[in-house]
Amino acid sequence: MNIVHSFTGLIHLISAFMALLSGSLVLAKRKGTAWHKKMGYAYVVSMAVMLGTSFMLYDLFGRWGIFHYGSVASALTLFFGVYPLLRKQGNWVIWHFSMMYWSIIGLYAAFVSEVFTRTLPTPFFTGVGIGTALIMIAGAIGFRIYSKKWENQFKTYNQKR
Repeated sequence: MNIVHSFTGLIHLISAFMALLSGSLVLAKRKGTAWHKKMGYAYVVSMAVMLGTSFMLYDLFGRWGIFHYGSVASALTLFFGVYPLLRKQGNWVIWHFSMMYWSIIGLYAAFVSEVFTRTLPTPFFTGVGIGTALIMIAGAIGFRIYSKKWENQFKTYNQKR
């Protein structure tokens, strides 16, 4: 099975794995620290490269397809995760961690959907639908469990400064 069809596809794949790694580390580690910021920047840069290349790939349908719509949604969550951080007004912490969380969950959903469409003997849209639904449900559960903890971590870090 050939998973890379062009140099653009290779850059897309590498940046996607870098985003998966850095985003996962940000999720797993304490929020608001210098390390969190460095990994966060790595995540944002790798996501920007991945998203940029995603709009140059048309191997699947030969035209705009379902993953391009996902890229638009991903770009929006990434933007609305970074923007409050730059402004630091109002409930910026909640907006920041909420949007960044959903950004990485969306990346997980795209990854699982990609794997399902390439490996399961199901129709393409069934694989995308099942993969996306499973990750989004797990993401919603995780968000409900961890969001208060993350909010408190940000508050504690900001009070020490």
